Amino acid sequence: MKQLLIVLILFKMTTISKAQVDRALYPFESKYLQLDAGKMHYIDEGVGDILLFVHGTPTWSFLYRDFIKAFSATHRCIAIDHIGFGLSDKPTDFVGTPEAHAANLSKFIQQLELENITLVVHDFGGPIGLGAALQHPNRIKQLVVFNTWLWATQEDKAAQKIDRFINSRLGHFLYLRMNVSPKSLLKRGFADKRKLSKTVHQHYVQPFPNKASRYGLLRLGQALVGASDWYQSQWEQLHQLETKDWLILWGMQDEFIPSTHLERWRKRLPQAQVEIFECGHFVQEEVTQEAIAAIRAFLVTQ
Repeated sequence: MKQLLIVLILFKMTTISKAQVDRALYPFESKYLQLDAGKMHYIDEGVGDILLFVHGTPTWSFLYRDFIKAFSATHRCIAIDHIGFGLSDKPTDFVGTPEAHAANLSKFIQQLELENITLVVHDFGGPIGLGAALQHPNRIKQLVVFNTWLWATQEDKAAQKIDRFINSRLGHFLYLRMNVSPKSLLKRGFADKRKLSKTVHQHYVQPFPNKASRYGLLRLGQALVGASDWYQSQWEQLHQLETKDWLILWGMQDEFIPSTHLERWRKRLPQAQVEIFECGHFVQEEVTQEAIAAIRAFLVTQ
């Protein structure tokens, strides 16, 4: 009985809800859209041209909180939580591939009748967001890309190594039982660990309080190589978006996505504006104000 009580207390402490989100950090009204896969949580603040923020793993719309604060005075800022992440539903039977997430985002764009969109993407949010954008190229005005990719990963040795780990018994255990992705891997994504406070870190850990809530993390991780053919198919369709205005914001000390990926983007999009920062994978957290300033300048000049 005593052990059960301890488990229940720990569960209560690690479960995140709207009431437990620090409203000083994330002072937004939560909204939900019912999709076939579950309820998708999103933020919709401000009026004007649309900034649509798309996160990767293991983050959620919280990643863009300071960007929403900065831009909602002049723009309509919309930030989603993918199914399986943040404050969205976490069904254990959702396939959770980037293609499925892109389909959800496509439905979201259609149901909210979004037009004239500046799409902002990061990490797995790159293929997800761009995959959705390729279904609605006429709705996209311009694009802002943080560290990400959109091409086949099957032959990438670093990706193969990660894939072997995630698909191993140990990988499953660490992802589902130990919550390793937000607890440990997220930290590794920071070049300057001082930029990740305990309070902020907990906002990334708490959405995944138990095994049942962590399948979204596992399945998206498994898709790093598992969705290789789909990434390549999107890359081959990118000509539908190439003539748009692009801004690339890149953390050069990224342990997960190397600077060689940036060069591939530059080669494909030679007209894109590029800003580089001496930080890690989570540019939004490490150089927040610099990234906001770069986006603001980009929006003004377009």
